[in-house]
Amino acid sequence: MGLAEDPNKAVPIAKRGLLGMEVESSGQEGRKKIVRKPYVLNEMEYEASLPEKKSNTLSRDLIDYVRYMIQNHGENYKEMARDEKNYYQDTPKQIKRKINVYKNFYPEEYKAFVASLKPEKMDVQ
Repeated sequence: MGLAEDPNKAVPIAKRGLLGMEVESSGQEGRKKIVRKPYVLNEMEYEASLPEKKSNTLSRDLIDYVRYMIQNHGENYKEMARDEKNYYQDTPKQIKRKINVYKNFYPEEYKAFVASLKPEKMDVQ
C-alpha cells in the first residue's frame, strides 16, 4: 500500500443504514429497512420511556463522619477541624457545608440523631 490522494476512495467503507428508520437518498424513493429483531427495539424504546430514578444519596463514610463529628463536638466546627478523624483536613467551613448537606438529604434522621444526643449531654453536666 502506498500513498493515496484520497484515502476515502483508496479504502472504501461500506455504509450501513439505521434499522427501522426511513432512509431517503437522492433520486430514489424512501425505503424501509426490515428490523430483524423487533423485540430488542421494543425493549429499548420501553426502557428509554421510563423515568430515571433519582439516586441522590450520600456515601456511608460521609454519613458516619458527620455523625461522629456532631456526636463528639456538637456545633463547634473549629474543634471538628482539629479532630484526628478529619483525615482530609477539612476547614471548619467545609465541615459545616458537609453537615448542611447531610441535614438536607436526611432531615428526619438528623432531627432524631440530635434529639438522641441531648439526653446524653444532660447526664454529663
